[in-house]
Amino acid sequence: MSALQKDRHCGKMIPMRQRILDTIYRLTGYPPGFRSADYVRQETGLASVAPAADARVRRKAIESGQGCAIKAVVILVCLPLAGCAGRIEGVLTPVAASQSSASASTVTMLVATSREPSGDPATLFSGERSPNLSLTDITVSIPAKRSPGTVQWPKKLPPDPDKEFAVIRAQSVSRGPEARKWFSQHNSNGQVLVFVHGFNNRYEDSVFRFAQIVHDSHAEVVPVLFTWPSRANVLDYNYDKESTNFSRTALEEGLRILADDATVKEVTVMAHSMGTWLAMEALRQMAIRDGKVAAKIKNVILASPDLDVDVFARQWWELGKAKPKITIFVSQDDRALKVSRQISGGVDRVGQINPAAEPYRTKLEAAGITVVDLTKLKTDDWLNHGKFAESPEIVQLVGSRLVTGQTLTDSDVSLGETILGAVNTVGQAAATTMTAPLVIAGGKTPPRQSDQTDAILAGETK
Repeated sequence: MSALQKDRHCGKMIPMRQRILDTIYRLTGYPPGFRSADYVRQETGLASVAPAADARVRRKAIESGQGCAIKAVVILVCLPLAGCAGRIEGVLTPVAASQSSASASTVTMLVATSREPSGDPATLFSGERSPNLSLTDITVSIPAKRSPGTVQWPKKLPPDPDKEFAVIRAQSVSRGPEARKWFSQHNSNGQVLVFVHGFNNRYEDSVFRFAQIVHDSHAEVVPVLFTWPSRANVLDYNYDKESTNFSRTALEEGLRILADDATVKEVTVMAHSMGTWLAMEALRQMAIRDGKVAAKIKNVILASPDLDVDVFARQWWELGKAKPKITIFVSQDDRALKVSRQISGGVDRVGQINPAAEPYRTKLEAAGITVVDLTKLKTDDWLNHGKFAESPEIVQLVGSRLVTGQTLTDSDVSLGETILGAVNTVGQAAATTMTAPLVIAGGKTPPRQSDQTDAILAGETK
């Protein structure tokens, strides 16, 4: 039944891909300006799907299929975060020096991956899994004329560095002395930012997105990207999820290497969506193995975490007493997480909670976890799942404040009319790290105090 799947509950032969699309429409609603099924087909790559002839049949198929296996596939199509149809692939071949742009900015990063090498310099790594951790030194050119929060993906090959993101260097780095030499050359202040991407990302997707985040945030850090084996196919959600489990030890190992490096003073881990599962699991595994999270790992930023709230509570508890400072970006209008909750037993996802409502407010305050609610903030992402990277103000907040471990309060929101009143922070009231109100847009900040939040977030599950 490759083209059609028989639903034993409803007794009808329904085109599986049509059912997926219909469920998306019902659960997520139409994006602004939505006029036909073409939009979702384009976003998901399901271009061959034809509209169902009878809406009543479609609705009945959806309603009667709530207990069917098709629900497990719905989320795959609702998360077109990076692997959208129509993008040119193979953009990692460095452009010639003669083609580089004098006006462009550059971001140099160290990319660590548990992916299998592709053997193609245009892609470097595939979506398959490798038992070995590979390192690559990559420099990305970013055009001068662009809107912050956006990635100007190449329209053709080779890319035009004056108008598009382009790679100008990609060099393999061996582990050991060569990797340490790379850090000694790029690590000026001892601050490291490790980024873990989410579901449905090719290697090149994660490279360009992280370059955009680093550039737009103006973060004075050494950028380290950890990219895990995603097949970048909306129908491979389960494969991607298992790949995060496969990559836990590799990420843990990479974080330990950073923490052991004498030139590194502080590490911030930032993860998005499915990548938050991998980040929390790697830190949890480190805590179990070593008795604690490495002391240099000071800050953890979880953006739109696709995490079961009960599982997160357990992960948080098992990090031990000396926990990193955790900041979470949530949005209650996150359509992707709405679907994830729907197919995950109705359990809330961390990235979609209302942090001002009970029982979350009390637990977050007791734990000293900062939650930044972006629900009222609007971006061009109709799924509302990538606001942290697409909002210029929020990505700058990451660079200017959060990677240095500074605590936010409600009085911090002075980012201008674009988001004034759109951001709420919860979790600081009982946190021992808070000493005084801060100003996001600038000003002196109080010294950071030791984290003493040996608290009760997961007390019920101990």
